[in-house]
Amino acid sequence: MKNFKQLKLLQNLYRYKSLGYQYFDDIKLADSNQEEIAHDSNDMDSLKRVVNNCSLCDLSKSRKHTVFGEGNLDAKIMFVGEGPGAMEDESGHPFVGKAGQLLTKIIETTLYLKREDVYIANIVKCRPPNNRVPTPQEANKCLPFLLRQIEFIKPKIIISLGATSYKYLTKDQSPISRVRGEIINFGDGVLMPTFHPSYLLRNPSAKKFVFADMLKVRSMI
Repeated sequence: MKNFKQLKLLQNLYRYKSLGYQYFDDIKLADSNQEEIAHDSNDMDSLKRVVNNCSLCDLSKSRKHTVFGEGNLDAKIMFVGEGPGAMEDESGHPFVGKAGQLLTKIIETTLYLKREDVYIANIVKCRPPNNRVPTPQEANKCLPFLLRQIEFIKPKIIISLGATSYKYLTKDQSPISRVRGEIINFGDGVLMPTFHPSYLLRNPSAKKFVFADMLKVRSMI
C-alpha cells in the first residue's frame, strides 16, 4: 500500500500547486518519490496498477488509456519506443498502428520470432498530444517505471527505437544516425539503438539499415 499512498500524496501536491499554492523543490521531490514508487512494486502487475493510476504529469489529463507495455515477461529481447500514438491510446496496447505493424513484420522476418516472444514498451506510458516528442519532465517522470520493467524482465538485448528512446535510456545526446547499430553495455545486458518504425514509414530507404541491425541482433541470440 505504501506506493499508492505516495502516489496519492504527490497527486495532492500537484493539485494544490495548480490552485496557486507553492511548496519547496517540487520537481526533485516528485522525481525522488517516483523512483521509490516504482521500486516499491514487487511484480509487473502491481507496477501496472500504479501506472494506470498515475497523474504526475500533464499527459495523464488527455490520455484515454495508459499504454504500459506487453509481451513475454521472460523475453531475451525488449523493444523500447518513444510513446503511444492515437491507436495505442485508444486500445491501451503498444505499437498497434502502422508503425506497430511494421515492427511486427521486422520481428517476424528478421529475428524469426513471434511478436509475443519479445517485450515492447515506451519511454512514456501516455500519449503526448498530437504525437509530439515527450518533454524532459514527462519522460523523466515515466522513466523509473520503464527501468523497473527492465529489472523484472532482465532482457539480454534492449533495442531502443529512435532518438528519444536512446537519449533517455543512455543519457547520450548523439544523433541516432551516428549510433545506430552500435552495441552498448546496459545493466546486465546490452542495448542497441536503431531507427523507429515510424521513421522507416517516412523513409523506406532506411529499412536496409534496420535489417542489418536486426541481423546483428539475431547473431547474438
